Formats: sequence, structure tokens, C-alpha cells
Amino acid sequence: MSQPQPLTPAQVAAFAELSARLAGAVGKIVLGKPETVRLGLVCLFAQGHVLLEDVPGVGKTTLARAMAASVQGQWRRVQFTPDLLPSDVTGVTIFNQANRGFEFHPGPIFANIVIADEINRASPKTQSALLEVMEERTVTVDGVRHGVPRPFLVVATQNPVEMDGTYRLPEAQLDRFLMKLSMGYPSEAVEIEVLRGATIRSPEAIEPVCSTDTVAEAVRLAQRAHIADALYAYAVRLATATREHKHVRVGVSPRGVIALTRAAAAYALTEGRGFVLPEDMKALLEPVFAHRVLLTPDAQLRGVTAIEVLHDAMEAVPVPLPGQADTRPR
Repeated sequence: MSQPQPLTPAQVAAFAELSARLAGAVGKIVLGKPETVRLGLVCLFAQGHVLLEDVPGVGKTTLARAMAASVQGQWRRVQFTPDLLPSDVTGVTIFNQANRGFEFHPGPIFANIVIADEINRASPKTQSALLEVMEERTVTVDGVRHGVPRPFLVVATQNPVEMDGTYRLPEAQLDRFLMKLSMGYPSEAVEIEVLRGATIRSPEAIEPVCSTDTVAEAVRLAQRAHIADALYAYAVRLATATREHKHVRVGVSPRGVIALTRAAAAYALTEGRGFVLPEDMKALLEPVFAHRVLLTPDAQLRGVTAIEVLHDAMEAVPVPLPGQADTRPR
């Protein structure tokens, strides 16, 4: 299989400029969280999905809506509740008396950006309705497959599972999310600034920065970013280190390794580089890998966290040296 053509400096610069403009638009609404905004955009460019987990009221839905509003395309918001049905998300086939035939009525999942608000308040059956579309970008209803628009991004929010009225997301669905991010409480200065502009800072005030066609082109550019063979091996060894860790029941899957390399390619381009460095993978290790690591019951009782496992993995796996990893395309 032929290798993709290296990106030109002009293409890299255009990608970085687009990323900066999108981050600037979203950052006017979501204050004090530039890195979270940037990682959310990396998910968009890497054709991944993002899960925002945090306590209520810290801006999870605002970030999701701001990302959707910054791109001139279709976006839909689904409020997940215990009585939400799978057909309420995917759509339903209805018999049309006029033409004596069945017609498919698409659900809110048929949009470029779908905001799944408080996803863990819905039943596991409804949560599972997203599994196919998040992986394959298609929805099967009554045996017929329907493709969703491209680009396609699910931005899901959830409250911590310890809170009342929530259901834990299945591991298979967690693995579909490219990243799991947390907003966290704002600093005092940022919170005061939020209060000053609480009535004027709204996602509806965002002017779209680009079209979905521009995002689709950026996605294609991200797929052409250069990743050296030594860095592919580095990603695999990091995942292997999680699988072999004494406190881990289930380590990072091959899907997780693919997610890390895709995210690293987009992340490098946001930095203005057409090639990936080991530092890109290390910076993304926590948001991409942490939610894919399942600890043993004993480790959970001891208070071990997935973050500690990832730190152990980074210490155990040697970083490719500049002489070993030809990071720049030839």
C-alpha cells in the first residue's frame, strides 16, 4: 500500500490556523479551559467522539453546544432520560397509508454534531443504540442501514456514576469514545468573569467559523500526518504495559492504540507540525487511555487509579530517541 503524500507547509499552516480560529470562537464562551477546548477539537479532526464527565454546572453542555455552533452544519441535542427509547435516538420506520409503503423517519442522531446530554441517565438499552453509529457511522433500523452525515461527532456529557439516577456506561461503549475529558471548577478570576458576562455569553452568539466541508478537508489532512514506525511501536508498547500491569484487569485495546495515533496526528497539526513527536502521545495518554483501563477489584479497594497505571507505563516504556525515530517525513 502506497504511503500518503507528506503534507506541505501551506497545508499544515492552514490546519493550524483553522484550529486556532475554532478554539478562539469556542474559548469566548467556555472561559479558562483552553486545553479542554483544544482536545475537543482534536477529537473532531481525528473523527473521534468525546465524553465530558464532571459534576453538574461546570460547563459540559456549554462546551458541547459551543463546538457545534462553531461549525456551520447540522447539530442536534438529545436529553437522555430514563424513559428515552432507542428509537427516540436513531429514528423509526412508519407505514405511510398514502403510498402504502414504509418510510424511515430519521432521529436526532442524523446530524454532523450530536450532543448526548447526560448520557448515563438513560437505560443501558438506549445507551447501546449509539454503539453502531459511533463506530461505523451507520444506523440499522428494521434491517436497513442508513448512513449519517459526515463529518460526524458525538459529544456526550455525563455526571459521575456515584450520583443518584445514573447508569454506568458499558465498557464497550466507553471504548468508542476517543477521549474522556473533565471540565473541573473554574478559577476564581474566571468564575468572576463568567458572572460578569453570564447573560451575554451564549453558544447561540457564536458565528460559525467554517463549514462541514472545511472540517472534512481537515480530517483528510490529519490522516496524512507523518507517524514514524518507531512511534507506532511506542504506542503499542504503552498499551501492552497497561495490559501487563499488576493492578489492571483489562488493559487498553487495539482500538485504543488506533485512537492514540489518530489523535496524535491531529494534535501535532494543531501545533503546526506535519509529523508526530513522542511528546504528542504522552500529552494525550491520559484523555485517550485512562477510561479504557479497568482495574482489578483489589486495586480499586487500595485506591489505585488509572492515571497511576498510565504513569507507570510511561516510566516502563523507553521513549524513542531522535536517532531511533525518524519523526520527519522524507
